[in-house]
Amino acid sequence: MPLHAETAAGPLTGTLTPPGDKSISHRSLIFGGLAEGESVIEDLLVSADTTATRNAMAQLGATFTDDGNVIRVRGLGAAGLGAPDAPLDMGNSGTAMRLLAGVLAAQPFDSVLTGDASLNSRPMRRIIAPLEQMGGRIEATEGGTAPLKIHGNAALQGIDYASPVASAQIKSCVLLAGLFAAGTSRVTEPRLSRDHTERMLPLFGVRMGEGASLEGPQGLKAARVRVPADPSSAAFLVAAALLVPGSDILLRNVGLNPTRTAFFDAVKAMGGNLEITPDATIAEDLEPIGDIRIRHSGRLRGIDLPPEWVPAMIDEVPILMALAATAEGRTRVTEAAELRVKESDRLAVMARGLQAMGIEVTERPDGVDVMGGQPASARVDAVNDHRCAMSFAVLGQVMAGGVDIDGADYIDTSYPGFVDDMRSAGANLGKRAE
Repeated sequence: MPLHAETAAGPLTGTLTPPGDKSISHRSLIFGGLAEGESVIEDLLVSADTTATRNAMAQLGATFTDDGNVIRVRGLGAAGLGAPDAPLDMGNSGTAMRLLAGVLAAQPFDSVLTGDASLNSRPMRRIIAPLEQMGGRIEATEGGTAPLKIHGNAALQGIDYASPVASAQIKSCVLLAGLFAAGTSRVTEPRLSRDHTERMLPLFGVRMGEGASLEGPQGLKAARVRVPADPSSAAFLVAAALLVPGSDILLRNVGLNPTRTAFFDAVKAMGGNLEITPDATIAEDLEPIGDIRIRHSGRLRGIDLPPEWVPAMIDEVPILMALAATAEGRTRVTEAAELRVKESDRLAVMARGLQAMGIEVTERPDGVDVMGGQPASARVDAVNDHRCAMSFAVLGQVMAGGVDIDGADYIDTSYPGFVDDMRSAGANLGKRAE
């Protein structure tokens, strides 16, 4: 049954708090499971992806207690993780698989990481290479994909790793392995990727070096984590308010980590009316949060997205393409080849969908050109990619006749309440029976 979205009956309005940040939620569950004592996590994202991480940590010996919006994690600490009695199923979550691979490579037992068909088709050599340099032993398929058979080695050595791509997952994988390794583990990148791991490890008592580096081995101590609202989820509500005439939406407690906010910069560059009010009470070394007010401000204009912004909005390129479909002129995205190895080939999925709506899109290996126009009613396939599905649903709010979206069920991996939140603001969105 496809998800159907069509022209909103009126302006989108209201005050909303997007769900908890997915990246921080994954890390909170893993770090809490490794720590000595009981960690407390507030406002954790509860989704298919984070549930896979929680289940994996439980298989490894951590215990979890739920109390409303608070989750208590009793970590393993000095006792150490226990060998799982079955493969660890990471579902659709690349973050969970790549971060846990770093942890498991350093354990004194063997384990297997697997996932759904999408996850088991994504590239894993990018983490296998540095882990092998540290002394890890990992078997993958001939194509370098999962399932990953990890032969634990408790005698890893720290490395100085120059990552060929800007990837927080690669960086975090190496740093987590480095917690158990002898000596210094350091990761450098061509551009700075999101830095949640570097910010959060000190909260759990880890002494970090300059940049993305640490001296191992080190243990973790229990901590209290407040998970901010996810800026990547907020981006869809931002875009909807920008597209629908007369809209005025306020988003509360959104994460404003500077390695995650380039989408908001891009929106401003396109002429969007967006006001950010940071919470001045948050310490600079923790995750900054704030409120965002978005008001419709007429037709946006196309831009050449600066390549240096791409790592800080890697998850928001699909919704940027949706905005570009109605903007005046051309929007160009370059140096975004990483989008081709996400949950789907997001550049191709978005390009095909927009083209079905009559929008001119030119693909290149590392990006796209989108010529703004008036999207026409169509049926598109999100190929089970949550961010593409939500992007098409937002665009449908200004499409006469609307859009039917196949492959939208995976929205629950990151934003289970997306349809309800959009409807509460006034969006026209729901399942269509066939």
